[in-house]
Amino acid sequence: MNGKLLLAACLFTFTLSWQSCTQKQTQQYFGNALQRACVQELTNVIVYDILNPPVASRMYAYSNLAYYEAIRGTDINYPSLLPRLKGFDTVSAPQPRRGYDYRLAAVTAFMQVAEKLVFSKDSIRAARERLLQEFGNLDKTVYQQSVQWGEKVAAVILQRAANDQYKITRGMPRFSVLKEKGIWQQTPPDYEEAAEPNWWRIQPLLLDSATQFAPPRPPAYSLDTKSQYHKELLELYQMSQALTPEQKLIARFWDDNPFVSEHKGHLTYANKKTTPVGHWMGISAILCTNANLTELQTAKAFALTSAAIFDGFISCWQEKYFSKTVRPVTVIRETIASEWNPLLQTPPFPEYTSGHSVISGAAARILAQQVGNKIAFRDTTELRYLGLERSFSSVEAAAEEVSISRMYGGIHYRSAVDNGLAQGRKIADLYNRIFP
Repeated sequence: MNGKLLLAACLFTFTLSWQSCTQKQTQQYFGNALQRACVQELTNVIVYDILNPPVASRMYAYSNLAYYEAIRGTDINYPSLLPRLKGFDTVSAPQPRRGYDYRLAAVTAFMQVAEKLVFSKDSIRAARERLLQEFGNLDKTVYQQSVQWGEKVAAVILQRAANDQYKITRGMPRFSVLKEKGIWQQTPPDYEEAAEPNWWRIQPLLLDSATQFAPPRPPAYSLDTKSQYHKELLELYQMSQALTPEQKLIARFWDDNPFVSEHKGHLTYANKKTTPVGHWMGISAILCTNANLTELQTAKAFALTSAAIFDGFISCWQEKYFSKTVRPVTVIRETIASEWNPLLQTPPFPEYTSGHSVISGAAARILAQQVGNKIAFRDTTELRYLGLERSFSSVEAAAEEVSISRMYGGIHYRSAVDNGLAQGRKIADLYNRIFP
């Protein structure tokens, strides 16, 4: 090859390489991809920080509400959600004569709220800078006004977050573990302290109180073979002894325990995974995309789903620390098989009701109204964490599988999953009535 041809080839290769790098640095987000990117960036930080599910739900709820409130200015048919929720000041509408890019405002609002709430703030700041490259060619005045609008929305959301009792619960006494039969005890392998015993004190977004949709009382602890409790205990133990490969896969797919410790000899290490909330945020993204929802429809679906999940944890945690039901691993080891272990690692809080069942019932019913319950989908959320994916005929079918998966995993009794699913659906029904 002569010198001129070699130079031309090198210049062509350099140009392609430069264009490729530029495209990676200035990725464009079309349709609802921008919000999906925001949510995924928040999920990445939540997984990295190993946040427990209730705390994660608070972050998703406030951040997604901020996104919706900032972007809704593009269509007057999408009113503010805040006047019907509790504890929020009014967000005045932006001045119509001024130029705004509401997508930029939404990213600004989401990321500002997320940065305030997460621990790894540098990670959120870096994510925000990547996403803001999308708007690098905007008119300077429009850019500044859009950012200001997003910051104004974020300030209203954060004011509510600052007064929802979260900070107060950080300094409250830990849960006292008493050696009483039938009352929750710390569970193997790590015998951790009870997580978030005061979460029920957090101010709900829509519920009148944490007890508004209290479930039926759990079966009373009893080892009488004719009692309901013993029947459910025996059912769970027998199920654990005869699990099929499919049932084991289902349990692991929906485990969503953000911190599972592995013990090998004197070594202990942890596997990080997404929370139940993060899993449902992933499902929300898949459903909104499959249904070709607009940006505003997607923003509303994310906001309502995450808000209902947030309220679901408050409702569930009130019941958990009121009933203080003992976990199966404790009772089975004491009364049936001393070396028994559940398939899944037992989370560190009381058994009744099942938190995953509650928030899945709430999320699925919200999404069924916002997206549709007849949409079949393939859930690929766990590919990056477990290398697993599953298909479902509808979002409600997914929620029902979540619920039974907690029994397959050996961490919940029948009443906890059935009543938990119903508890979450009642919360969603309230949201669906208020926000059709």
